[in-house]
Amino acid sequence: MNPTSLGQIDFGSPLILAPMAGICTPNFRLLMEDLGAGGTVSELISCHGINYENQKTMDMLKIDERENRVGIQLFGEDGESMAKAAKVALRSNPKFIDINMGCPVRKVVTKGGGSALMKNIEELAPFFSNVKAAIDVPLTIKIRTGWDADDVNADKIEKIALNEGVEWVAIHGRTRAQQYTGLANWDYIEEFAQNATLPIIGNGDLHQAHQARARMDATNCKALMIARGALRNPFIFLESFKDGAQSQNSLFTGDDYFEAIDRLYQYTCETYERERTILVQLRKLLVWFAAGFPGCAKFRGSMFASQDIEETMKIAQAYYTGLGNSPKKINYDEVFMNSGHG
Repeated sequence: MNPTSLGQIDFGSPLILAPMAGICTPNFRLLMEDLGAGGTVSELISCHGINYENQKTMDMLKIDERENRVGIQLFGEDGESMAKAAKVALRSNPKFIDINMGCPVRKVVTKGGGSALMKNIEELAPFFSNVKAAIDVPLTIKIRTGWDADDVNADKIEKIALNEGVEWVAIHGRTRAQQYTGLANWDYIEEFAQNATLPIIGNGDLHQAHQARARMDATNCKALMIARGALRNPFIFLESFKDGAQSQNSLFTGDDYFEAIDRLYQYTCETYERERTILVQLRKLLVWFAAGFPGCAKFRGSMFASQDIEETMKIAQAYYTGLGNSPKKINYDEVFMNSGHG
């Protein structure tokens, strides 16, 4: 894994964990760094929640002191409110502040945030300027290809971002209208990256290590982001850099999975105080990690029937260590998390 610099921001490798709502919390981000992610981004956080000092929102700003290369992603429709929130976010010592311009979820878009920011690009220059003037770390943005097929405008947004001092642009290869359906348009991403002045990070449909490896070997992007792929294979970052990455077979066993799970358990207990929160955080990830392994449906049922953390970990240990060298067999044509997550 070769360290990668995007402007002023240094990453451990050119593969970065993409922001995902409800998932990219400190415990998961720490695990992904341990397992090869070159950097991470927080889940999207409401600027208004920060400015109203909503405790749940404020808790989302937490960064573990062991996180080396993490940015905080904010969303909102008003430049002044975003700037005010960004100042608060700086107290957590992020390496950069990222503006979410890609979330397609209705409750975000109808208020003018997320991918709705791509509709009225004449308002973006003062928007970026407000936020950048408020912070002393790099400002970055994450966008989509456009609002819909008739309004693909990432190239225009990149030029505005360049003029306003934005550090880099991450782009998800779908329009807002596509949500998470269809395929990411990598032809567009590659052309966009080739013609852009700013460093570009490509994102979309890198669900398997061999896909990430192949893309890294031939891309015009300076880095790539992996999102949902890390939920069914937490080792995807490591596998993408190994010699066997061209193979579709996992290089890690059930014992390896439980070793990672045990570390996740420790990080989760250190991140949260309430047992219920720890349980919810753990169970969803343990179930996703099991995808494609024999007996994963029965394991999923056992997980959600478990009553406490101790029982959950015992069930997980018995399941994963009992897998031996059983291969994963995931149907990647099936819809997985086809909803808003970053």
